[in-house]
Order: sequence, then structure tokens, then C-alpha cells
Amino acid sequence: MKNILALDGGGIRGIIPAMVLVALEEKLQKQTMDPNARIASYFDFIAGTSSGGILTSILLYPEEGNPAHPKFSARDALNLFVNHGTEIFNASKWRRFLGGFGLVSELYSSNTLSDVLDEYFQNARLSHLIKPCIITAYNIELRKNHFFRQQKAITHGEARDFYLKDVCKATSAAPTFFPVAEIYSLSKTRYPLIDGGVFAQNPSICGLLEVLKAFNSTQINDMFMVSLGTGMSKTAYNYEHFKKKLAIQIGPALVDIMTSASSESTEFFIRQLFQSNGKQQNYLRIEPANLSSINASLDAASPNNIQKLISLSDKMISEHEDTLDYIVAHLIKEKSQNKKKNPWSQLMDKF
Repeated sequence: MKNILALDGGGIRGIIPAMVLVALEEKLQKQTMDPNARIASYFDFIAGTSSGGILTSILLYPEEGNPAHPKFSARDALNLFVNHGTEIFNASKWRRFLGGFGLVSELYSSNTLSDVLDEYFQNARLSHLIKPCIITAYNIELRKNHFFRQQKAITHGEARDFYLKDVCKATSAAPTFFPVAEIYSLSKTRYPLIDGGVFAQNPSICGLLEVLKAFNSTQINDMFMVSLGTGMSKTAYNYEHFKKKLAIQIGPALVDIMTSASSESTEFFIRQLFQSNGKQQNYLRIEPANLSSINASLDAASPNNIQKLISLSDKMISEHEDTLDYIVAHLIKEKSQNKKKNPWSQLMDKF
């Protein structure tokens, strides 16, 4: 069985899947009686977009002196959003004023985010991550999807390798919120990239197809996927309001509409795929059913709203307790069965 974890984007709402990861990891630690158990040790492949791409990078970041073991816990990943979210999404009144007249193209500087990423990753590379993964971005000059892959960084060298902090900066460069991320591969090739959420807010299909391709398979019978969402905003936008506003003023709303629609479509198609193969029990999607108790904007990172996001996540986790227990039981069983036989041992030759 190939165990895949998919992590949606959602700006500060990345707190939601991060909280689920904490709950899963704590259950794994309790069931295995191993206080050092980590999420990354139980999944074979992780796919992430935007905030989900940042979570992916943190979960797979190696421990110093033990490159096969993850350094950070799920709670460490959560803390990036809880402890730094307000400062990352902090625009001066002057910048907001200029933005209202279309005089600046994005609401936030990327400097604070860059500082936080540097604190977590220093000069670590994509190739240093401990498991295969896919992290999404979009190249605005080539007009094509860009996928950061740990496995390609290893097999293709510096041409496909990047500093991890640059990967995270690129996957989270949401249009109108942050500037385009101009980054370079280790071979000095330039890439102007924006948030992968413009085409894959929910990266579960990206992850599934990457694994199927690696094993030269068209069958999902031995695939087990956990997909963690950030909830879909149901904010209704008034036609007359849209018509009278400048493009920069409705930009954030357009991003919200686009990413929510993308995530919803992906969820529908991948659920149908598993159901049509009689494997609906192998696809578990967890996300809030309703975001009415919070400010659902991607940049709503006030201390008050962060606490609301934590409360919403706690409530959702309680409602999905049985699902989480099912996931944990499956992961522990799989890890035990595959201790001596690792289906991924030859994976790198197939990417």
C-alpha cells in the first residue's frame, strides 16, 4: 500500500490542516508508545500547495546528524502559522492606502515570510527532504505549472534542486497578496513563480498521479490517501460591488473564488475516482464544513482570528475522531507490515 498525504493551501487557514496533523501525530505517539513518532515516518509521499507546501517542507525536513529522521514535529509546523502568521500578514496603513488606489500590486512584502523561512530552513535544499514529495507553483513567464520534487532534485542534481526556503516562498506567493517569487535553481536558472493554488489549491490529484507514474500503474487499488483541507469560503460577492471596484481592490476576492473552485473540483473528481474503483475507504478528506465562525480571508491573521481558527479546528477534530483513529490504525499496521519489505526502496529509479 502506498500512503499519500495531501495538504491544501489556504494562507493563514493552514492552521486547520496543521492542527489535524498535530492530532494525528499525538495519536500515533500514544498508540506506538513512541514520543518521537513523526507524521513523515508513516506516509510515503506528501503533496502540498501554498501553506500546504510549507507544511510539507517542515514535516520532511531532516534532523541534523540523522538525515533519515524528521527534525520537526507537527506542532513545530503549526507554530509557524500561530506564532508568525500575524507578522507575515501585516501591511502598513500606507501600503493598504496605496493598494486601494491600485498604486501597489500586492498587499504584503515577502520580507517577513522570508525571514521566518530562513529561521526554519537556513540553507537546506529540496534534495535534503527525507521523503518523495511534490510542491506546486506556477511559472508566469512560461505560463505553465511548476512542480518541485524532492525525487527529481536527487536524481537530476542542481538543475532541479532549490533552496527549501525559496521553494516555500514560491509556492505561497499568492497573487495580490505577495509579490512574484523570483528564485533560482542551484544551477542558477531563473524561475518567476506564483502560488500553486492558481491551478492546484488541493494537490491530491498531483500527488496521486505522481505516485501512479512512479510505479507505472493506472490502478489505485493499493493507494491510501489522506487529504487535509482548509475549508471552502462561501462568501457571496455582490455584482454591483465588483463592477465599481478597481482590479487591485477585488483581486483578493478573485483569488478566493478561484482557489475555492479549484479545491472543490479536485475533491469531487478524486472522490469519484476512488468510489468508482470500490475503494472509497482508501480516500479520507478532512476539512471544516463551515467557515462562518471565522474570517475566512487568506490573510485574516489577527490574533483574535487565529484563536478562532484554532477553536474551529478543535471542533472539527472532535467531529472526525473516528476517522482519525481509522487513519492511525491503518498507518501503524502498514508501517509494521512494511518494516522488512519497503515498496519504495527502488522508487528513486522510477521518477
